[in-house]
Amino acid sequence: MITKPKNTAQLGFYSTFEEQLDQQHPLYILANKINWRQFEDALAKHYSQKMGAPAKPIRLMVSLLILKQLRNLSDESVVEQWSENVFYQYFSGENFYASRPPCVATELVEFRKRIGQAGIELIFKESIRINGKDGQQDTLSADTTVQEKNITFPTDDKLYKKIIRKCQDIAEKETIELRQSYTQTVKKLSIVQRMKRRKGGNAIARKASKKIKTIAGRLTRELERKLTPQSMQKWGNDLQLFQKVLAQKKEDTGKIYSLHEPQVKCFSKGKEHKKYEFGSKASFLITQKTGVIVGAMNFSENIHDSKTLPAALQQHERLTGIKAKEVYVDRGYPGHKQIEGTQIHLPKPNKNITLTQRKKHRRRAAIEPVIGHLKHDYRMLRNFLKGSFGDAVNVMLAASAMNFKRMMNKWKENPSAFIFWLRFRMQFLLSYFDFQPKFIFIKV
Repeated sequence: MITKPKNTAQLGFYSTFEEQLDQQHPLYILANKINWRQFEDALAKHYSQKMGAPAKPIRLMVSLLILKQLRNLSDESVVEQWSENVFYQYFSGENFYASRPPCVATELVEFRKRIGQAGIELIFKESIRINGKDGQQDTLSADTTVQEKNITFPTDDKLYKKIIRKCQDIAEKETIELRQSYTQTVKKLSIVQRMKRRKGGNAIARKASKKIKTIAGRLTRELERKLTPQSMQKWGNDLQLFQKVLAQKKEDTGKIYSLHEPQVKCFSKGKEHKKYEFGSKASFLITQKTGVIVGAMNFSENIHDSKTLPAALQQHERLTGIKAKEVYVDRGYPGHKQIEGTQIHLPKPNKNITLTQRKKHRRRAAIEPVIGHLKHDYRMLRNFLKGSFGDAVNVMLAASAMNFKRMMNKWKENPSAFIFWLRFRMQFLLSYFDFQPKFIFIKV
């Protein structure tokens, strides 16, 4: 059930955050720049008006999602630091200091699922609006990158051993007596595999790996025989996944690289230090002159870079209401010269190229450090959110956080830009106490 709105006009015996905190702090300014009302109006449909226990305020949950990406924190850390940081509390809509945690960390998981990609996209749209005219340009730069998933480097041997452990867990939960658990056998075979580099050890290690695969197949088939029809409905998808892993070959397409993240794809980007990356493909659009991120999409399929452009341009037009005239890309986008009236420019040898176009092609390289900051500063280096939904959500939240941080850096350099809002706020407070001065002078 949606919570009742707070009466923020009610006075208390203690001084409020507005009287205590530094009003030139970038997070303080951002809290008053974001249009929180639109989130409450748009996301209230996901809550019941009558039934159930009162939910956490929508502004609180949205602010926690923003702070999590903005400060590069986990769900647990942002909830813990919220009760220690008064600026976090003011950003979330609190008027007085609260020593209690705002919520349980798992409530952020449920909130992301509740609002879906449409709700996360609304946060991304607001981050573009905050940047004002800087985000309203029609000349863009585009590039893609791999958002790596939080999985170990996949090998067949690791997958087979995980299948054995999961089969043992299923048998224990369903109280099924296995003919043999193979616990000690797998342990001894793992020790044999470590002797691979010794003289004559390679053949013995290969034989041990083959034996582990055989054991994984035995346990999977034994569970299929002994599980009841009701239990098969519960574990049937897992057993089918195990069979697919056991049947896949080296040259197969659509291989499974992780049991808990089966949608992960393998990407070979030609990097010397990292030959393969395992995750999903993310596409970004930024404005050429200002560097505001105006497009951020995730693609669960391993598609060509040029095929990501139509969907990315549609998202940009949907969020900004502006149709891009030109998009500058690298040589990984061959094939398209125009998409629905948008000109696609690829760098290529051209004696008749103008100086303006040459500068724009050079300016396209500015998207590379943007992607680097998204990965290392805004939680895109390794995605911890589960499934394809988690991939899409993490990309848009990272882009939103970087757009918000861009304006916070501007306000940090020029705090006097906030003076107009402060003058308006003082006029409101004076009118509340029925005091009308002839003018208000604020020293900058």
